[in-house]
Amino acid sequence: MDIVRHRGSVVLVPQPDPDHVILIRQFRYVIGRWIWELPAGSLDPGEPPGKAARRECAEEIGWTPRRIRKLARFYPTPGFCDELMTFYHCTDLVKPRGHVALDPDEQIEPRAFTMSEASRMVASGHIIDMKTVLGLQLVSLAGRE
Repeated sequence: MDIVRHRGSVVLVPQPDPDHVILIRQFRYVIGRWIWELPAGSLDPGEPPGKAARRECAEEIGWTPRRIRKLARFYPTPGFCDELMTFYHCTDLVKPRGHVALDPDEQIEPRAFTMSEASRMVASGHIIDMKTVLGLQLVSLAGRE
């Protein structure tokens, strides 16, 4: 059996206001295409998920959340990988001081969409990333509580 060991990751649902979400456009080499998705990233060794969420938010969209709220944790592919994804709702976003450093292999374009636009992108097949579909749904469900 092939097993992939993973130190875990965070998935961010950054909202500058309740009606908008920031997605990133990124080239995914495994599938050979550009996709719109929620920002996400792996934990650094020994890094707590909440700290990683703040770091990844600043790195990927150029904004730092003053507030983060853990939404849920899921194993995306437990049949071969032990990665545990922790989903965070990121709000009260502020522009960081200084330069934002992307990873060397990242080409990322952040853009704000209305929540309605994001829902239509899921329904039309323009958003094909499962973590993004789930993250948008989690925020939508949390808003109904």
